[in-house]
Amino acid sequence: MQTSPSVASPPSVSPSKRAWQRFRRNRLGFASLLIFLLLVLLSLFAEVLSNDKPLVVKYQGQLYFPLVKDYSEKTFSGDFDTPADYLDPFIRSKLTQGGNWAVYPPNPYGPRTINYFAREPNPSAPSRDNLFGTDDRGRDLLAQLIYGFRLSVLFGLALTFIGVLMGVVAGAIQGYAGGKTDLVGQRFIEIWGSMPELYLLIIFSAVFAPSVGLLLVLLSLFGWMGLSDYVRAEFLRNRQMDYVRAARALGLGNLQIMWRHILPNSLTPVVTFLPFRMSAAILALTSLDFLGLGVPPGTPSLGELLSQGKANIDAWWISLSTFAVLVVTLLLLTFMGDALRDALDPRKADR
Repeated sequence: MQTSPSVASPPSVSPSKRAWQRFRRNRLGFASLLIFLLLVLLSLFAEVLSNDKPLVVKYQGQLYFPLVKDYSEKTFSGDFDTPADYLDPFIRSKLTQGGNWAVYPPNPYGPRTINYFAREPNPSAPSRDNLFGTDDRGRDLLAQLIYGFRLSVLFGLALTFIGVLMGVVAGAIQGYAGGKTDLVGQRFIEIWGSMPELYLLIIFSAVFAPSVGLLLVLLSLFGWMGLSDYVRAEFLRNRQMDYVRAARALGLGNLQIMWRHILPNSLTPVVTFLPFRMSAAILALTSLDFLGLGVPPGTPSLGELLSQGKANIDAWWISLSTFAVLVVTLLLLTFMGDALRDALDPRKADR
């Protein structure tokens, strides 16, 4: 009697790998992730892309690196001992004569560089010198958008990381302990959440000098409560599972059970909400900058540009370019969040 050959079972795929495969099949979400990562990577090299200092200078047979070290005008046969202005026609002529050369960034303006040689009054419209125009102070708009985008993204990442860390810790303790710990924690969240956050920001902005660090601390004090509710619910549900009871029977401690067993099975809402929390952080920074409660004056930010656009209605290029950068950033994060939600949804898992 002949037996049929056994059919090899397909190799098992981990749930995280299946979720990543589903995420990659979402073309819009995966493309948004690639574009967002590319924009963030380019913004990290903002000094190389947009700066009023050359990347490298060869003058009289010697190499100079103005991005790393400041040089005076006398270094390039100038008259003053002050830092060299590489946009000055005199300095530029010295760097292009007699075998001398200089390599400038693609956009030869920094976020605080004022174009004193603009042909139109400020704010000037887009031109060959300033591709996106200038603001009401004569600063290049493209440079401010690049540096403002980097500030918004880094601030959003930092605020999201701190909020997620605090929310996961608070929700895990409440959900795992339960009982009086959970009851006291919920009452504390209700009281703390009823405090007027905007009024506190106004008070602290009037008492202390505005800074990114202060703003990050103040927003972190209130940004963890929304996520802690989801983590608490996951821990309350998972702590009654059989694998948790088995871990207790084996003698594992509470921290080991929470870290090694319950937390990996409770990260679905945390990962799903990451892009949306980052969008909220960027919007919070932009709104506070628009109201004058954000970063110190002179710091390139999207909210400060929107405020300038509001004050200069005729300078349409300020509002339009800033609004475009903000909308594209939020759309990319939203598409990534939707793709993550679908990838981690068990109802849409592969059969």
